[in-house]
Amino acid sequence: MTVTSPVVPVATTGLNRITADDDLFFKLHSLYPNALVNQLAYRFDTAVGRESLQRWHAHLATGFIARRVRTTRFPIARAHWEPATESLPLRWSDTPIPDDAVLDWFLEQAAVEFDPARGLVWQLAGAPTESGGTVVTLVASHVACDGGGMMHAIVDSLDRLGRGEQPDRDASAGRLVGPVAGPGRLAADLADARAQLRAVTRGVRAARRARGVSEPARNPRPAQPRLPHADTWQAADAIVQLDLAEWDAVAAAHGGTTNGLLIGVAVGLLGRSGRIADGAEVRVDIPHSMREVDDPRANATTGLPISVAYRAGARTDLPAVRASLKAAALAYRDPATIPPIQHLQPVQMLLPKVVLHKFARTAKAPECLCTNMGRTAQNIAVLDGHRARDVIMRPVVNPGPVELFRQVEVGVNLAFSCDDDTVTLVVTGADPDRFPNRAALRELLSAEFADWSLTPRFW
Repeated sequence: MTVTSPVVPVATTGLNRITADDDLFFKLHSLYPNALVNQLAYRFDTAVGRESLQRWHAHLATGFIARRVRTTRFPIARAHWEPATESLPLRWSDTPIPDDAVLDWFLEQAAVEFDPARGLVWQLAGAPTESGGTVVTLVASHVACDGGGMMHAIVDSLDRLGRGEQPDRDASAGRLVGPVAGPGRLAADLADARAQLRAVTRGVRAARRARGVSEPARNPRPAQPRLPHADTWQAADAIVQLDLAEWDAVAAAHGGTTNGLLIGVAVGLLGRSGRIADGAEVRVDIPHSMREVDDPRANATTGLPISVAYRAGARTDLPAVRASLKAAALAYRDPATIPPIQHLQPVQMLLPKVVLHKFARTAKAPECLCTNMGRTAQNIAVLDGHRARDVIMRPVVNPGPVELFRQVEVGVNLAFSCDDDTVTLVVTGADPDRFPNRAALRELLSAEFADWSLTPRFW
């Protein structure tokens, strides 16, 4: 079942063309459907009724993530975004969720079958808890939004809901998604095809000029140990909360910043697991938002890779991390110091799906990914007058073949967010032989936090 809403075709001017990242996620969707999704999760102490969620759903259905991919008639021209005319319905359960099963319930809601071509790219779900509260999740396909795009959609829709306004695509952030292609689409596609060919030429030239620039290398995944698992495996996850004042004080005491401590914990966790050896240089990838005001892009994020030394028995050198972060940010401001692969994104968009699938089967996932979403929780904590006790935003790695996790050599993902008082850290250990289950991940995290004199509160 889907929920439908009309949109009106208009003359084709300035179609919202997909980005290289949108294109990559869209093509990979057919190979690894919904392997990685974005999730917002709430825990309320109060009873948030189904009617409140239905009203929020109506705003989301005409908002920023209510979009579908419309392909073009010419392989060289880029596909574009149009407002979605249908959406997945609210998933509501009347059966109360035990309070000690909330994290498992969140994971279950992430298993959604999305269809970007139809615009079925997000789903809202809710249920009461046995203690009288409510849990709510919003899950979205990475094809349709990165973390910043999802946040924009959430803030806009909750603000409109809180003001008692009616769902309105033209008055909300949904206006940024269109227009709907109408007369002139053929000419627009031809013009975009010519522009893409010029972009390819510029990209190849820039890549040649930057051919001496390299990125930090990643560490190969050790072949042993190889633990017994079922054919399908769920990555280990943990949600941890800490006092923001304590986090900031520990970071400052060791000459670092919020980002530095996040990276320090991640590298230490990776080392404790045995995934990397003493003395290794760990490649850490840090998503960096390029989103601007009224930005229509679904994905507008680049990655800043840095190299961080791991020393067994020692905390990560936070001043060194801080220096590396500054150097990486500075390098990405100058095309001459951007790695060639970044310049070749227009070429990537020309690759047919079958070629991309061939490359994807040998591609490797980040060994260490650290995302800092800052003070976002306080901006989205109120839903129809109800203030959430806890708010988390995270990427979710859905269950998949255990051999695939080993093949892509994924390591750890950490997502940081906070309000004025509390840090919420979401940790995913996606190496089945270093983080076999949630208990093992939690044990390693506890030891790492203890070394930093941090006091965690696990969900």
